[in-house]
Amino acid sequence: MLCERCNLRPATVHLTEITNGQKKETHLCESCAGEIQLQGFGFVPQMNLHNFLAGLLSGTGGVGYDRAVDGDKKCEKCGIAESQFVNKGLLGCGDCYPYFEEKMLPLLRKIHGNTRHTGKVPERAGGRARLAREIEKVKNQLGEAVGREEFELAAELRDAIRRMEKGLNEGREG
Repeated sequence: MLCERCNLRPATVHLTEITNGQKKETHLCESCAGEIQLQGFGFVPQMNLHNFLAGLLSGTGGVGYDRAVDGDKKCEKCGIAESQFVNKGLLGCGDCYPYFEEKMLPLLRKIHGNTRHTGKVPERAGGRARLAREIEKVKNQLGEAVGREEFELAAELRDAIRRMEKGLNEGREG
């Protein structure tokens, strides 16, 4: 699928907007999505994701961040300082997530109510995400069966988990 804005590059960013019950999907390439994000995704002017996160990270966000960060910890890979993250709402690289994890988890918990994604899985994400969620569900059932001392059921669930995990691992290798 090509980007709906430039019609040149593959669409890798998929936005879904629901307004008054009307669903609108937009499929963009990374370049066009970046331009739109800087413009604010059609929200109130200057209300983009970075400003939103920075607002939550500020002292008014209630998650323990302040604009003046003690010690100003820096990511060892990209060098972004914690104060830069707090002020801009942007991380510098993938290594920033575990590096600033201690401070980010309360923010994620505040925004999502959890630190782990538990919502819907987009259809285009494929079966891997659904299979991983199903494995987690069966593992919970296994724990409950063991707690009730239903060991035959537990053995069946264990075997089912092994089959699903094998399928998940085979999909990763292929």
